[in-house]
Amino acid sequence: MYTGFGTIVTAAITPFDAQGAVDHGELRRLLRHLEATGSDGVVIAGTTGESPTLTDDEKLACITTALDELGGRVKVLAGTGTNDTRHSIELTRRAVEAGVDGLLVVTPYYNKPPRDGLLQHFTAIARAAGDTPVMLYNVPPRVVLELEPDLIADLARVPNIVALKQAHPDIRTLQEIRRLAPDLAIYAGDDTSLLPFLAEGVLGVVSVASHLVGADMKRVVELWTDGNETAARELSASLDDVYETLGITTNPIPVKAAMALLGFHVGTPRLPLVEATSLQHERIRAMLERHELVTTHA
Repeated sequence: MYTGFGTIVTAAITPFDAQGAVDHGELRRLLRHLEATGSDGVVIAGTTGESPTLTDDEKLACITTALDELGGRVKVLAGTGTNDTRHSIELTRRAVEAGVDGLLVVTPYYNKPPRDGLLQHFTAIARAAGDTPVMLYNVPPRVVLELEPDLIADLARVPNIVALKQAHPDIRTLQEIRRLAPDLAIYAGDDTSLLPFLAEGVLGVVSVASHLVGADMKRVVELWTDGNETAARELSASLDDVYETLGITTNPIPVKAAMALLGFHVGTPRLPLVEATSLQHERIRAMLERHELVTTHA
């Protein structure tokens, strides 16, 4: 099983400046924060990074910044999946040329390809990546389609398709994937799935909450791996409040609001996403105060 991405992979937000342009200085600061708080890898230009509203050149510039800032200490994965195979191949080739450590490739959205179309799509992208490792991204709530276990198993036979981000909480489906593709490295695709998925033998999580509690999440994995299941469950339960609060509206709106409250200048999400409402801000601030991530205000 491929373990090169580590256990905690953060789907990084993309900071914007006051004019709405990518703020590379703040991106560097964010990446240093993620490295210091337990991230083994980062995904650049994924959904949390607002990939639908980033241009290709912006994506590649963010990837270059991440590679330069992290210097091989933290794995850099590029989100290069789209619903257009040719476009995905072009993005993939550019990311590979930049030197990324891996690729996160989402299920094609909107055009709803059949099974054979999905098989050919992912295979073509993986071949374009050469030897660079590929992580499939199965996220039915975002793209309508689900990658079925038998299709995932077929794709796992492609030499450089080595991992799966499974953003589907069903345990029986996970068990079937593990039965059919035992060598595939599987990551929970939702923070809330981390502990139940660990119990099924997954490697880790591709996370949003790790922006805030990455060190604690890494400790959950370590405790579970060491056989201290009781402590892992207790620590995981203490993080449920974080996970729930970051789900109060569409990702990455809440996590951007939270990081702003922590002093990061991440800017306003690009339309059609919007800023958190005042009530959402209050809920997010209250959560940060409960976890002593910000100082309680009078």
